[in-house]
Amino acid sequence: MIGELQRASVWKRMSAGLLDLILLSIIAVGVALIFSAIFGYDEYYETMLDGYAKYEAEYGVVFDIPYEEYEAMTEAERANFDAASEALSKDEVVMHAYTMMLSLTLPIVSFSLLFAYLILEFAVPQLFKNGQTVGKKIFGIAVMRTNGVKINSICLFIRTVLGKYTIETMIPVLIVIMIFFLNTIGILGSAILLLILGIELVLMFTTHNRSLIHDLLANTVTVDLASQMIFETEEQMLDYRKKLHAEEVARKTY
Repeated sequence: MIGELQRASVWKRMSAGLLDLILLSIIAVGVALIFSAIFGYDEYYETMLDGYAKYEAEYGVVFDIPYEEYEAMTEAERANFDAASEALSKDEVVMHAYTMMLSLTLPIVSFSLLFAYLILEFAVPQLFKNGQTVGKKIFGIAVMRTNGVKINSICLFIRTVLGKYTIETMIPVLIVIMIFFLNTIGILGSAILLLILGIELVLMFTTHNRSLIHDLLANTVTVDLASQMIFETEEQMLDYRKKLHAEEVARKTY
């Protein structure tokens, strides 16, 4: 149909999105494991754990405790804890391992997710055509430009890399890493995460095409493939509209 846009239902989009998310996670984890092995991430992690265990046993402390528990310690216990922390911080081998872990975490996560997105959300849709991922293929939905024309590689790249990967995934992932690994931007980071989620929900339920950020950036819409006509080119679409208009005029004249 060309008159009324045959948007894919929210439930189909959610189901396809969930399946794609599972596949994306599997690919990303697999790639991350490969990168971890190549750059020795696991060795650094084991070295750090061994260092923590060594000084915990030597001083009879546990480093991973909340601040409230530290504050509740007696003066002697706190002095012993501080001495253990200082000894740990002066261990060059352990600190090097810790620094390397921090340095490698973000690049490994970033490139693993990027690789997964490029496979699942960019390469596969070009193979299946009509912007279909594995999930969209199974649930019979597709992606096209909002003017009814088939999505091209440029729009698909913008939708995938700038929209889904950069804004909707890496910004939240970076914030989570900063909150839980670096103990920074706690309140601000949480506010940004809620803001992104709020924007997505508002766009989903208020825009005419039920668009998300990646759809707005790429000027795309997700449709029901069984009932939506998708044109190869704008010229083909215009010719079809002219044909329909001519047929309508002819009927009225008759």
